[in-house]
Amino acid sequence: MFYDGLCPLCQAEIQFLSSRNHAGLLSFVDIHSVQYSPEKIGVSCSQALAAMYAQYDDGELISGVDVFSAAYARANLPFLAWLFSRSSLQPILRYGYHFFAKHRHTISDIFGPPALWLVNTFSKQGRSS
Repeated sequence: MFYDGLCPLCQAEIQFLSSRNHAGLLSFVDIHSVQYSPEKIGVSCSQALAAMYAQYDDGELISGVDVFSAAYARANLPFLAWLFSRSSLQPILRYGYHFFAKHRHTISDIFGPPALWLVNTFSKQGRSS
């Protein structure tokens, strides 16, 4: 999965998914890092900021809401995977994600810090149990 590492809410989502990645089926690349190669992947940074992208091991790219469904399935979150895969919800989910992507930093300034705190708090509790 490719994500915006400058977005606290995006960071919270990646940390949450990382804490659920027990089977090692997910990997994460910050699009602002040297590991991200727009030429190799075929997705520019501006495209990656406009929509969520992920790439399977075979090189196939997926984008938008499909990324969340695939990620949640791999993170053993079957209800979220099912929810994000419902064709009847796709228009709403696509619109919602497009709105979020466009206003990512404003939304993240408000919700990012509490989301990061929650993810960090609950992942620490899970490790100490």
